[in-house]
Amino acid sequence: MLWESALETFKDPETRITFDIAKAAELEESELKALLAKYRLAIQPNKHTQTWLAIAKTVHSNFGTMQGLFEDCGKDFPKLRETVQVKLKKGFPYLSGPKIFNYWSFIIQEYGKIGLENSEFIEIAPDTHVIKCSVRLGVITQEEADKLSREKISEKWRSALEGSGISPIEMHEPLWFWSKGNFAFKV
Repeated sequence: MLWESALETFKDPETRITFDIAKAAELEESELKALLAKYRLAIQPNKHTQTWLAIAKTVHSNFGTMQGLFEDCGKDFPKLRETVQVKLKKGFPYLSGPKIFNYWSFIIQEYGKIGLENSEFIEIAPDTHVIKCSVRLGVITQEEADKLSREKISEKWRSALEGSGISPIEMHEPLWFWSKGNFAFKV
């Protein structure tokens, strides 16, 4: 649903400006809210509009464009992480959180074709679904699921995948869908 909303927003000449950082950064919040709501790209209109606007303003004032952000970081994942999650954290609400940031980094690389150096350091995002799968697959025990931090669960996945040629974040989507589908496919 979100992908369809984003595509419809992008295809419409009236709403496409939301994807232009410079233009989005200059919009009044109420105007941006209406544009993001047209195809339900902002499911929580107030919160999502404020987030979109904050990120647009941060990127525009510091880098000009998203491409400028990636180039400033040398298209290097650890440098991008440092910029978004530490240096300019307040300017990247929601996106600066570890789960969303890692998944976003994966998406911009896989679907946005932004080649990130050191992308093998993108961690799996251990949400509720990934944690359920982690227990089911024996990566962690139920006791560990109850006690370990999400960072420690990420480390367990990194260790389990070592030498496999699979990066941890590549496991997020299949595990998420497997859990969301009530483990319809048995292993």
